[in-house]
Amino acid sequence: MATVLIVAPVFALIAAGYAAVLFRFVSESAHKGISEFAFSIAIPALLFRTIVVSEFPQLSAFRMWGAYYGALAITWIAALALSALLRERREDREDGVVFAIGSVYGNIVMLGIPLTLSALGNEAAGPMALILSVNTPLLWLCGTLQMELVGRKQKGSALSIILPVILDLARNPIMLAIGFGLIWRFTGLGLHPVVDKTIELLAQAGSPAALIALGINLFRFEVKGEKLGIVVMSALKLLVMPAAAFLLAKLLGLPPLAAGVVVLFAAMPTGANAYIFAVQYQRLVNPVSGAVALGTLLAAVTLPAVVVLVAGLK
Repeated sequence: MATVLIVAPVFALIAAGYAAVLFRFVSESAHKGISEFAFSIAIPALLFRTIVVSEFPQLSAFRMWGAYYGALAITWIAALALSALLRERREDREDGVVFAIGSVYGNIVMLGIPLTLSALGNEAAGPMALILSVNTPLLWLCGTLQMELVGRKQKGSALSIILPVILDLARNPIMLAIGFGLIWRFTGLGLHPVVDKTIELLAQAGSPAALIALGINLFRFEVKGEKLGIVVMSALKLLVMPAAAFLLAKLLGLPPLAAGVVVLFAAMPTGANAYIFAVQYQRLVNPVSGAVALGTLLAAVTLPAVVVLVAGLK
């Protein structure tokens, strides 16, 4: 029953966003405004306040990164191998990179933050921040560099590829919220009650707005194209990556809270950023779109089991 109370409201809000578009209470373009509010204002406020005021256990960043990104690397390699088997033309190695991105780039912001906070509480903010702080730049950088390598299209230096990622990171509201939250926490000044209450009100809107926006956004994703590829991507993301994360968390001796965050984040379905990557390179656009849609649907079945597994780590 406890698992249902954690997972059901999350997916109910996603369904509400989808239904709002389906029955034309809002337009398909509504997700843009709601997403901008959630990810530029509300979610950053949530992360900033939680990092400043919450008590966190001692964490080993390297062990956390080893568990999460070790699982990601295992899944990435498996995706490249399976993609080569599925492709008719083995020389289309750029498709393999996009296939790998679709198999590892989880929806850890829109879905991961609300669900993890619901399952593990505010104490999970510290471990979440460790993963969030490097996830997007690392994945985008690795994907871009590998695309340039297999396509042999690199015309500039490595710095010309890395610099745009760094500049985007410097303007990312979530990254800024994590950075400023850590800085303010180290000052020991705390938050004035008026400021704290204001930020808290914004933070309370973050998770619901993100989930509603996800539901609206799903309306434009369809399960079409290479059906087998979609199923394989979804299986790698929902089954292989969390299983690898669980094993690595155990091997590295992560404390229960950190292990729970690693496993839950690894179990998130393919996110919209993987679709953006596919569109940028015009490779496997339909299959990745299908993986976003099918993965989110299947996550309603797989995530309750993962929540139970995480509860057993305590």
